[in-house]
Amino acid sequence: MTEAAVKAPADAPASGGTSSEQPARRRRRPLVRFLVKRLAAAVVTLFVASVVIFLGTSVVPGSPAAAVLGRSGDPAQIARVDRELGYDKPVLERYFTWLGDAVRGDFGDSAVAKIQGTGSSTWDIIRDPLRNTIVLALITILVLVPLSLLLGVIAGVTAARWQDHLISSVTQVLMALPEFVVGSLLIVIFAVTMDVLPSVSLLAPGESPLSHPDILVLPVLTLLSISVAWTVRLIRIGTIEVLKTDYVQMARLQGISERKVLRRYVVRNALAPSVQVFALSFQYLFGSVILTEAVFNYPGIGKQLVDGVLSNDATRVQAIALILAAIYILINVLADLLLVLLVPKLRTQA
Repeated sequence: MTEAAVKAPADAPASGGTSSEQPARRRRRPLVRFLVKRLAAAVVTLFVASVVIFLGTSVVPGSPAAAVLGRSGDPAQIARVDRELGYDKPVLERYFTWLGDAVRGDFGDSAVAKIQGTGSSTWDIIRDPLRNTIVLALITILVLVPLSLLLGVIAGVTAARWQDHLISSVTQVLMALPEFVVGSLLIVIFAVTMDVLPSVSLLAPGESPLSHPDILVLPVLTLLSISVAWTVRLIRIGTIEVLKTDYVQMARLQGISERKVLRRYVVRNALAPSVQVFALSFQYLFGSVILTEAVFNYPGIGKQLVDGVLSNDATRVQAIALILAAIYILINVLADLLLVLLVPKLRTQA
């Protein structure tokens, strides 16, 4: 039997697969149907999330104007601001007005900014912090994916040996440490003791964090320490399972070098289940980034969310929560699509 005869499941067509003579459009139909179903489910999920977000912020007692002005505030001014923001209308009418505006990219006016005279558009307030958070998350993701795959495959290939024990021990310790503990330790080591990196991430208004890469190092390391830890462990398990399969054993019996076995069969077939692992990791990343930003005083969306909650700025909280929900759902859709592209037979099972 030749090397070409040893095929991993990812290379083999699904039973009843399309022959080369069939039209291209017929081969694309399962993928199109799958994509349409996933997008429809995503829209419904986002709609439900918007209802929960709006109702959750609408049941908070008091108005943003009253929270900002306090007890000494002018009742006439409070009533005027509430009226301008639509708080005098029924909840259902307010919801559909807000949803329609949000679909067009208009998240409404901020009561706090309106009263303070610093501008009133919620989008103007959260635009730069959202960009800063996305930059932080994307840099973390770009390091997370190759690092997790490398360490996870090494741990799986060297299972029960010293390399596996070392990687597993380190990841287990990191999994037990919360983000603020890891961040604090990094500040003590690199900012206080060694004085090589800043302990806080300060930026001028409108300035990109990429113009000061040093302020990103500690937040990225903090996010990586948590995300890599459990991602590596899950990829390790997947790699061990792939190594036990018949086609890997057959490839080794045919004399194929271990490097080729790992590259052609192990890594490739461990990649499909890893897609969902990374999707969960990315979602967790956008959740933990809020706490990490607080540790380093990073000017991201997390600080805006906390400020919005403390000031009872409902429009700001609604906008941030809806954007984060949309990011979560988008990650799921992209992960499902990538998984189907890697494993075509899933198109007919979705």
